[in-house]
Amino acid sequence: MTDRAAQIAKQFIEAIPHARDLGMTVDETGAGTCTISMPYDERLIGDPRTGVIHGGAVSALMDTCGGAAVMLHPSAPGGTATLDLRIDYMRPATPGQTVRARAECYHITRSVAFIRAQAVDDDDANPVATASGAFTLPGAKE
Repeated sequence: MTDRAAQIAKQFIEAIPHARDLGMTVDETGAGTCTISMPYDERLIGDPRTGVIHGGAVSALMDTCGGAAVMLHPSAPGGTATLDLRIDYMRPATPGQTVRARAECYHITRSVAFIRAQAVDDDDANPVATASGAFTLPGAKE
């Protein structure tokens, strides 16, 4: 992770109150890529019988990671906002395990950036969720 990319991603997360409250941390950044972790926290449990984290917390993680990936793309002008985010939940995250999201900004037009993301817990080969989305890009170059 370059110092500049790390700074951008860290500032992005610190500016979003729910990202801070969910305990998100930036693990890795690259040109148009980002990996963010969210530790297991009992406050995030959606089903008390099983201890499974609520899908909304996983959704917030993937959305935040997607936005960070957009901001880290070499053609991105800076700020962004989610236009559309489709999340497919594959299975519940394993109780007690950290959930990690990795997003890639794979295409940018003048005004829209497109991402793909995946969330996993300790089982990297068995995703918790996948996502695809579109984010605004004010003033981006095509």
